[in-house]
Amino acid sequence: MIKLFRALLIFMVVALSANHALAVNGTVTSGKIDPLPIAITPFIANAGSENDAAAISGVIANDLARSGYFSPLAPESFIEKITSFDQTPNFASWSQAKAQALVMGNVTGSGDKITVAFKLYDVNTQAFLGGSSFTAPSKLSRRLAHKVADLIYNKITGFAPYFDTRIVYVDETGPKNARIKKLAMMDQDGFNPRILSNGKEILLTPRFSPTTQEITYSAIGSDSSRVYIYNIDTGQKEIVGDFKNMSFAPRFSPDGQKVIMSLESDDGRNANIYELDLRSRQTRQITNEPSINTAPCYSPDGSRIAFESDRGGSQQIYVMGADGSNQQRVSFGNGAYSTPVWSPDGKYLAFTKQSDGGFGIGIMNVDGSGERILTEGFHNEGPTWSPNSRVVMFFRDTRGETGGAQLWSVDISGYNEQQVPTADFASDPAWSPLLK
Repeated sequence: MIKLFRALLIFMVVALSANHALAVNGTVTSGKIDPLPIAITPFIANAGSENDAAAISGVIANDLARSGYFSPLAPESFIEKITSFDQTPNFASWSQAKAQALVMGNVTGSGDKITVAFKLYDVNTQAFLGGSSFTAPSKLSRRLAHKVADLIYNKITGFAPYFDTRIVYVDETGPKNARIKKLAMMDQDGFNPRILSNGKEILLTPRFSPTTQEITYSAIGSDSSRVYIYNIDTGQKEIVGDFKNMSFAPRFSPDGQKVIMSLESDDGRNANIYELDLRSRQTRQITNEPSINTAPCYSPDGSRIAFESDRGGSQQIYVMGADGSNQQRVSFGNGAYSTPVWSPDGKYLAFTKQSDGGFGIGIMNVDGSGERILTEGFHNEGPTWSPNSRVVMFFRDTRGETGGAQLWSVDISGYNEQQVPTADFASDPAWSPLLK
């Protein structure tokens, strides 16, 4: 059954070449995926590690459930009790409990270290699918749980992992007409939120470096517009660009040695794309058009850049060489297109589309073909990719004086749209690569 489930997921990926969002279930009839029932047994723990064990199994279940491809079964439905990590499961009991996959785990604490081990089984074939163990400081127990969930997800779906990651975003508080915007970061599931700035400047478009140790962002103060790099480990921030005119949308190059951005012209009528070398601090102009050219994003190999421009009369998406050559428009649907972001696997561009009074989040092939709108609403904006190119996160604003921006995610099939929990209003998300 697990092999069939994985085959159907592969079929779903192939079906994405159609010009509409599509998800399939086990019968390929109802337009959605039937999540795989999986039993995650209470992890066995040595004395003193019981709370960690319960928390870890809960994190794994939450990760898998939020992916949309798994349905963790309630522990109350389990017939067999696993009392030893070396125990051979009674597969008939787990089949009776409706489980198609089974996870057993063990947690051992020693000093300030914790070790998490797991085993994964196919209940129907009674096959051992794999397992592993991880050791880390006890304070990183949630990360170990994410790593276990990543391996289970990868083994069953065949998709690359994405749970052991972080999100950087703009935390928003205060009245709607005077929001305080702070730099913030959290785990991809909304846990471990951290506020990284004091709210004295208006922050925009934070983005991770390829190493995940630094963040670049724009900050608008009372008298200037600056581009910063913030070091997550030290908490230090460095001005890498202090421009007399407005600067927008900085983003790291794939090798982390450059930052690309948009700079406003002296007369304030136009904006063009520039590249800043972080070693030499030299700035190189890439576009030179009498229009607004902004939101640049490198391809994963650094050879091309996607960006938005209104040079044709409305916002559209263009692709060019990293040196500015061969600039070509790739969006041709009805409406305005903005915020293009290259998928980590290089296959797609995610974008925001404004048409018919609403905002959609969509994806298209890099040449503009195969456009698909994944979700639509009053105001959706700012897509960012999971590192496995399977999930798009974005922010959605709501109407009224009490409304505000919140983070959401959706599978590239258009399935499994859900809110990402944050304590405050939140906008401008950016997904990190897998953590090291």
